[in-house]
Amino acid sequence: MRFVGVHAGGVHGLAPHIVARNLVKLARGFGDALRLGRRERPQALFVTGGYASVPVAMAAWVLRVPILVYLPDIEPGLAVRFIARLARRVAVTTEASRAYFPARKVVVTGYPVRPALRSVEREAGRRAFGLPPDATVVLIFGGSHGARSINQAVVQNLEAVLQEAEVIHVSGELDWVWVAERAAQLPADLRARYHSFPYLHEEMGAALAAADLAVCRAGASALGELPVFGLPAVLVPYPHAWRYQRVNAQWLVERGAAVMLEDERLGAALLDVLRELLVDRARLAQMSERAREQSRPDAAARLAAELRAIARPGAEEAS
Repeated sequence: MRFVGVHAGGVHGLAPHIVARNLVKLARGFGDALRLGRRERPQALFVTGGYASVPVAMAAWVLRVPILVYLPDIEPGLAVRFIARLARRVAVTTEASRAYFPARKVVVTGYPVRPALRSVEREAGRRAFGLPPDATVVLIFGGSHGARSINQAVVQNLEAVLQEAEVIHVSGELDWVWVAERAAQLPADLRARYHSFPYLHEEMGAALAAADLAVCRAGASALGELPVFGLPAVLVPYPHAWRYQRVNAQWLVERGAAVMLEDERLGAALLDVLRELLVDRARLAQMSERAREQSRPDAAARLAAELRAIARPGAEEAS
């Protein structure tokens, strides 16, 4: 496997002079992708949106290479909306996304979750972090770079939160130094209940399996990973990501699998929300059940099947 880059640039919500410059980049990227396509002769193209996929999809369309576009979020952005016009099939995570595309093109696959992530059982997850089997566990995370407002709200309420539950906190690399310094200041008994990390990769499945409740953003992965583990969540949509995360969060809220907390209310409201949920075990159990009902563990296989179905037979031998 090798990586080949193509020129690209965004055009949505930018200053006119940046849009003009990026249109030139997109045109160059189209040429890059066209030359690559003629050389490699692909049987099919799989894309997931973003401006970088646009010139590649345009080149594939010109070369008559069938396209499968996958929408991880519920609501499509401009790139996916455009590519869907060129695509043979549009795969989506949830039924709610059908409204944005021609019915004949859409297939609901679910969100693919890697097997290594979803293979961990609850007991194994707790052993991995040294957690008591009967402990109440809250998992707090924000991606590889973290989520500063979530980290700040957690640290602001840290002692009180640790009185309620054991905490696995994945801060992200950018905030790790001051989060670790704050952890070192905890009394010994509370420090033992606080399991903080800059980032988890292979261990993330164990963290998800071990938790009773998550506090996290509402990116597309929340639509796949939380349901796989039947994990209730307090979802905090990133306020600068247009409306994608809010739509994702609302979808899980409407199905009883999560509650939504606005980013600007985190510091003042997080502790109360956690206490309200953690004390109501029946509600947590119901949220867990509702989350698990949204899981589609065969999503990756469904996507692979769709890609095989549209692939041009013998394209690699075509002249």
